[in-house]
Parts: sequence; structure tokens; C-alpha cells
Amino acid sequence: MNKSLIFLLWVWVLTQPSSLFAQGTAPVINATLNGKVLDAKTKEPLIGATIQIKGITNGASTDANGKFTLKTAQTLPFTLIVTYVGYKTREVAAVSNTIDIELDENLGQLSEVVVVGYGTVKRSDITGSIASVPLEIKSQPVVSLERLLQGSIAGVTVTQTSGQPGGGVSVQVRGSNSITAGSDPLYVIDGFPINNDYGVSDAGVTDGPKINPLSSLNTADIESIDVLKDASATAIYGSRGANGVVIITTKGGSAKKSSISYDAYFGQQQVIRTLPLLNAREWWLLRKDAATNSGKTPTLPSVSGYTLDTTGAGTDWQAAGFRKAAQQSHSLSISSGSDKTRLGISFNYFKQDGVLQNTDFKRISARVNIDHNYSKNLRLSASITGSNTKANVAPAAIVGALILTPPALPVYQDNGTFVKNSPFETVYANPINSLMNQINQTSTNRFLGNFSAEYTFIEGLKAKVLVGADVVDNKQNRYLPISTYEGSALNGDALVGSIFTTNWLNENTLSYDKHFGGKHALNTVVGFTAQQSKTRGSVAEAAGFTSDALTFNNLGTGITNRTPGSSAIDWSLASYLGRINYVYDDRYLFTATFRADGSSKFGDGNKWGYFPSAAVGWNISNEKFFSEVRHVSSAKLRLSAGSTGNQNIPPYQSLAQLTYYPYNFSGATVSGYAPSTVANKNLSWEKTFQVDAGLDVGLLNERIHLTADYYYKKTTDLLLTRTVPGTSGLSDVYNGQGSTTYQNVGAVSNQGIELNINSRNITGPFKWTTILIYAKNTNKILSLGDGVDQYIPSSSAPSIAKVGHPLGSFIVYQTDGLIQQDTKPLTPQANNKPGGQQYKDLNGDGLITQAGDRIVIDNQIKFTAGLTNTFSYKGFDLSVFFQASVGGKLYNVNRANLELGTGYTNFSKVLLDRWTPTHTNTDVKAAYQDPAITISDRFIEDATYYRLKNASFGYTLPKAVSTRIGLQTLRVYVSAQNAATWTKYTGFDPEVSSSGQSLINRGVDDGVYPNNKSYLAGLSITF
Repeated sequence: MNKSLIFLLWVWVLTQPSSLFAQGTAPVINATLNGKVLDAKTKEPLIGATIQIKGITNGASTDANGKFTLKTAQTLPFTLIVTYVGYKTREVAAVSNTIDIELDENLGQLSEVVVVGYGTVKRSDITGSIASVPLEIKSQPVVSLERLLQGSIAGVTVTQTSGQPGGGVSVQVRGSNSITAGSDPLYVIDGFPINNDYGVSDAGVTDGPKINPLSSLNTADIESIDVLKDASATAIYGSRGANGVVIITTKGGSAKKSSISYDAYFGQQQVIRTLPLLNAREWWLLRKDAATNSGKTPTLPSVSGYTLDTTGAGTDWQAAGFRKAAQQSHSLSISSGSDKTRLGISFNYFKQDGVLQNTDFKRISARVNIDHNYSKNLRLSASITGSNTKANVAPAAIVGALILTPPALPVYQDNGTFVKNSPFETVYANPINSLMNQINQTSTNRFLGNFSAEYTFIEGLKAKVLVGADVVDNKQNRYLPISTYEGSALNGDALVGSIFTTNWLNENTLSYDKHFGGKHALNTVVGFTAQQSKTRGSVAEAAGFTSDALTFNNLGTGITNRTPGSSAIDWSLASYLGRINYVYDDRYLFTATFRADGSSKFGDGNKWGYFPSAAVGWNISNEKFFSEVRHVSSAKLRLSAGSTGNQNIPPYQSLAQLTYYPYNFSGATVSGYAPSTVANKNLSWEKTFQVDAGLDVGLLNERIHLTADYYYKKTTDLLLTRTVPGTSGLSDVYNGQGSTTYQNVGAVSNQGIELNINSRNITGPFKWTTILIYAKNTNKILSLGDGVDQYIPSSSAPSIAKVGHPLGSFIVYQTDGLIQQDTKPLTPQANNKPGGQQYKDLNGDGLITQAGDRIVIDNQIKFTAGLTNTFSYKGFDLSVFFQASVGGKLYNVNRANLELGTGYTNFSKVLLDRWTPTHTNTDVKAAYQDPAITISDRFIEDATYYRLKNASFGYTLPKAVSTRIGLQTLRVYVSAQNAATWTKYTGFDPEVSSSGQSLINRGVDDGVYPNNKSYLAGLSITF
């Protein structure tokens, strides 16, 4: 007999009343009870409430009308136990054949249902560390869902890597585990797991900030966001759970009533701050000083068609590049349903203009969620989202060009056309010309959908099959016009590219959820899943056009052909999973999870990874002795331990690869291939072992709820890139550098504490609630492999990974004041005269060298915090959300450039206080024509900030009034985001990192598109 059939029969036998198998005649049914279960406040029926006779297993559930029928051998009267998720359990006596039962909503946090991997769990039964984004935060108008996590979930660090509309966001849950492998969490959207992988949604043509793939999702569609943090919660996702899991559930339909809702907001944004720079007259005086101090005669370059300003204010390039920008969003949603079918439909249009000229982001999206009870046993569901996003992207280094272009240079020539050529040394000759006329476009179509069928064999035993697909089609266009300096040398340069990714998923699970004898509750799930991704990309380029008229639309008219490119990348994953949740008497909780993952990314014999976890919990407040405890309404202890993994590296890294190289043979160019990487059949999973101890406490009848966690994580077998020596023969023939390969070496640890407090301070007509979160994480590199103490990605960058220090630390020279007349110059710079920067000679050899005189400065955030206060009174509501990050550091590359003082570019106002023979009491070095930046501690700044992240004030029309005008609800509001920031950081914004996905280089601010503050007005209507 089939093994699965035997298993199902065995489960069925165990779940039947013992009387079924007793000898003799069948029991006599003495009572039939008909009833209804209602919400005590709204009087609406509660669907799926459980009714059980106290002391026996016999029970029933309510239908779509809240009705139930219970047949029992018990004679009246008897006691019923009625339970429903989110409501207080009630015991009621049945004295006749009909009964109506009303349940009160349970406002305590422990009654909430939380989405976990492959199911839901009542919060009181949770043994792991799981947090949910509060409603007060979730309703904020943001571009992408990750920004809702910032300051709202303890232990989640969110960094905006670019202010580009729709731009990138970096998220770490409980610190950084990896060094060179992916570190962002896994996102599960309506059951579909995806990594926020920029590589499969970016064709590689645009030059500048990358567009965030998750910005394709309309945040107004989100019903809930739950973050799984510890191993007990994340191990069900195995190889992809090491960096945490973010579960997003979108809004569905309702069987209770139909509604049509329209939500819209309009607003304006502006850059948070600009940098104080020299005007034209001040710049010219500095340029003269730099030339004189270098023993040269001050001169101005000759120009034609315009004049250079050396006496007035000149050009304020920041004012020319930045602008006040509009933002708007329109969402229409329809919710409807019947006893059998629930339907949710939504449409969204979103447009955000960037605070930089000629940058923007647009999104059009639609979503359909359907749940259909085909029969008593079969439930069908579908969740489908489609979107189109378009963005005009700011060219790379454009912000640096805006702050460095000398103010003496005008934007326009005397004839009104843009200045094309500049006599000064900046990336773009005229950054406004480049910003306004370069074409730098990206467009993405995305389809994310899944279909599932759930069949109930017997009460509590369900099988579910899910099939889904995530399809991403990205197209990019770039054109450097002849009318710009960067395009003129090539007579125009055009590129087009596309990348198409299909990612399909199949999940097959069997779950069993049953209560036994009134004290035992069992919730289990087992399953098999398979996922495969295929990516195909292509890029074409041409140059040498006679006109800018066709831009990128006809590459064939370019006389200079460039070599086209194409790519194909595939990977697949197969998994077995299982979880058991057991609860005894609502007091003692146990969870065990296991997952086995097989990934195509790893070497033969190492493709499979195994990830177990276990957790226990104790609901102390359900003990008899706890009734003596005053003021504490609930208390639970949690302890978990387990292992998770990470496979987030590019495919094929375990294989030896060949790279194409053209070479000359007998005067002709021919094709050739050479080995570029070495095979590593031992390449395997990066593994993270984590322990977590947690405490959940409710005070004053759940008026105050506190959650505290301590955790320790150790990640071993890091997927770390190592350089292969050039002597191996695997050199890059173009630059002579040895190639890199992934190896399982090194270890990183994270340990920390988290605190979350929810408080209902005042209840009644006037309500005041407070949410406070606090998190502290300590990160440390434990090992980088045998014989390796540190890894420096580049000698021209400040970043280092060093054993015993946190990721993102810096290696720099220590400044030691300025060179004076009576001191020996200690500097690697050309300017060793009085007024030059002096550095500490740490090894005492009388020289300043990279090998002997640099120090490592740790970059560790001390803690992050968030504070949300919400007030409401007679239709008015006010929400104020503060967010803080304390103790982090940033290396300010912009400041390093602006304090160079060569006279070749523009500079900071700080240089007005520069050293001169008559002004020596200063720490600002003298102007000098030395173009080299020395990476030093002078440019490492405290990145601590306190921010008014969001403040909103709204008014909801009284229901009696809205009903008279044909509406269910009507609310108007105003909102401000990033309205105020308190920080000592001198850059554009302390919430920044130019490293993107790289953790080694995080904490570097190098010409990043600045963040913005915005003010919005909105309207919400429900018909």
C-alpha cells in the first residue's frame, strides 16, 4: 500500500473518538444544538469560530453566517467553550437546543495571529522571536516596503543607499553575518520567497544608482509585515534564513461587506540640506594661494564664448542642480465577497520627481487576490500582482560634480547654450548640461503571482499545493549626446540592454492542527518545495552619430560599432521541510523545525545543507500560582537555538570558468579563451548558528506589553572572495591582477539585545498609545581564514575587514596637527612646508607609510531606537514618529575632496579658515597644488542622528455624517517625513552609505544622491 495513504489512515485513526472503535451498537445522539457566534460589539457573524463541549473532544465550527450545528451524546445542560482568533475565549452554558453567543475582542497582544513560515500561529503560542510592523507605521506613505521597517522593528537596521526616487535600500536583521555574500533578508510576498536581487532586475546599462526591485510593490496593498529574527522562526526557510525573513501579506477580500476605497496624497520634497561652499571670489583667492604656495604664478585658463567670474558670487551649482520636487500617489481598491468567494482588487499610480533635475520614478500596478471555497473540503486561492516601473536615473558622480565644479564657471555660454567644455578638472565639464541632456532610463515590468489549492481530508488535516512565478523584464537605455563633453569625443554614445528573469516555485505541504482532550494542541507541517530561476540578458552599443536626434533608437546609424554582450544565468533549489508546534494546557510550548536544502550553486557532494532548530516556551501567566501576581496580566519565557544558512552568491562559483579574450595572430584579431577561475568542489553553505532568550510581559490588563530578547549569532564557513595569485595563471590579462574565487573561510559573530514596549497610556474618548523600540548589536570578525588577519579591498579606499573588529571599519592615517616652522614634517603629501597636514609616525621610523602608520578605527552603531506616539480624539488623530541611530561613523569622501585646497575644483567654506603665514592658529591646512587625498581620521565623522521620521495629523468624518453623504468613511490628513534631523555630521545626510550591497565598504559617503524631506496632504474615502 502507498506509504502516504498509510500515513493518512494512521492520522485519521488517531483523531477519531475512541467510541468509534468500541464494541456494541453506536451511541445514541441525545441532543442537537443550533447556534450562532457574533461579535459582541458589531453583532456581525464570526466565521470559523470553534465550539467545543467542555470535558470532551466533540465540537463544531461556524460557517460563513456564523452558524453552527452540534450533535452530541451529552444531555442538556452542558458547558460550551467558544474560541476565535483575536477574541476572548468564553465558557457558556447551553440549556436549550438553540443559543446565540457573543464574543468580546481581545485587545491583548498575545491574542494576535502572526504569519510564520508556511502557516500562522497565535502570538501566545510563539516560541521564536517574531515582530510585526505596527499599524501606526504601516500606514506611512513610502516608496518601498523596507522603509516601513526603519525604527519600527527592534534589531532591523535600514540604510538608504541612495535618495534616487525608487532607489536602493540596505536591510540587516540582527547585524551583518556575511562579508562578501548577500546580507539582506529573504522576503516572502504572499507565500512567494524572493531575494531582493538587483542582479536579476538591472540590465547593467544605466550609470548611477540602482532601482530597488521591491519598489514595484504598492505599499498601500500591504495587510501585514512580520519579521522572523531568530533561528526557531527562520530555520523553516533553511538556506535563506540566516539574514532574517520578512513576510508580507497583501490585502484580500471580505465576505462581510463590499467596499470601494480611494486613497490619494500629493506633496513636495526638497533636499534635506546643501553644503556650504566657496563663491567665485573666495574660490579665486584660494586658487591664487595654492599656486603661490606651490611656487607657481596664479593664472586663469583661457576660454571662449563665456567669461569666468572671479569677483562675484558666480554659479551656485547645487542651486542649479537641486529642486523642489512633486510627489503623488493614487490607489483604488475593491473588496467584496460572498459565503464562498472573497475578492480583493487594487490599482495604483505613483509618481515621484527627484530632488535632482531630470530624475524621477513612476509606478503603475494592479493586484488581484481571490479566495474561493469550492467545496466544504477544497479551498482555492490566487494572488496576482503586476506592475510597470520607469525611472530617469541620475548619472553616477553627478552629485560630486555639482559640489566640486568651480563657481567661476557659468552654466550657459553668452549665446544661451550650455557650456560644453570646461577648463577645470571635474568628472562632468558642465554637470547641469549632463544632468539635463544625458538619457539614463530604466523600465521594468514585473509579474508576481501564485495559485494554491488546499484540501481538508479530516478536521485539522490539510494538504496544500502552491504554484507561483516571479517574472521580471527590465529594459534600459543610455545615451551620451554630442552636445555634452562626455559624449562629444565619441560623437554620441548609445547603449540599450535588457534582462529577463523567470523564477518559478512549487510548494507541497501537509499540515495537521488539532486540539486533544482540552489540554493538548498540535500544529505540524511537512513539505517539499522546488524553485528555479533563469535569467537572460543582452547589451548592444554604438557610437559615432551624425546627430543626437535618434539618441539610442537606431544603433545602426553609429559608425563605431562596439562588441555586443549577452548572458545566461540559471540556478535551482530543492527543499524538504518540517515543523512541529506542541502546546500543553496553554502553558508549555515546544517547537522543532528542520529543513534540508539542495542548491545548484555549490560543488558536487556539498549541494545539500541541513538546518535544524528547537525552541521552548513557558506561559507563566497560565500557571495557577500566577493568579496571586498583581498588575502582571501575562508573562512568557522563550528559549530557542538553531542553524540557518546563506547561499546568496552568484551561480557557477564552484566551477572552473573560461573568459573570452581577443588576441592578435598574424596581424588578425582572433578569439581565444583562458581560465579565469579555479574549480572549488568543496564550496558549500555559509552557516549561522543562533541562540535566543526572550521574555514577553503584559502589565495592567495588557495596557503595557513588553518584549525583550537577547541573542548570539555565529556565522562560519563564510562565502568569502579570496584573491588567487597571478602566478596561478588565472590573471586578468587586462590589468594583471589575480582573479578571485569564493571559499568557505572565516567567521563573524553578532550579539545583542532588543526591547519593544507597547503602551496604551490613556483609553476612552481621548486615546494615547506609545511604541518604543531599542536595539543594540555588537558585530565582530572572528576569522578570515588560516594565516589571514585582514582584508583591504582597495588601497585607495578607507575600508578594511580585520579580525577582532566590526565589519565596515576604517584603516586610516592619524592626523597630528599642521606642520609648523619648528616641526619636522611627517607627511606622505607633496606639501611638506609649514601649513601642510602632519600625521603621526606610529612606528617611529621618521616616515609616514601605509604599512607602518595606519590605524584601524571601529565602525559600530551603539544602538538604534524608535518612538511612536499616537493620539486620537473625536475623529482627530495625531501620530509622531522619532527614529535614532547612535554611535555609527561615516567616512566623508565629499569632505575629503572639498578640503583638498588645490584650486582646481571648488571647496568647502571651511577653507576660509585655512593656514596662512599670518593665520597659524587653525586645523585647516594651507592651500597647495597637491592633487592627492590622504585617507585620514580627519574625514571620519560621527554619524549619530535623531530624526523626526514622520508626523501626521488627520481627521475622520463622523460615521453618522459620512453615511448621510453615501460614504462608509472619509479621512483627510497632512504628513511630514524627515521633517527635522539633529546630527553633527557635516555631509548631506547621516542616513547614507555608498556601498550598496557591499558590507566591507559600508559607512562611506561618496557623492551619494542625497535624501529628502517631504510634506504631503492626503485623502482616504471608502464607499
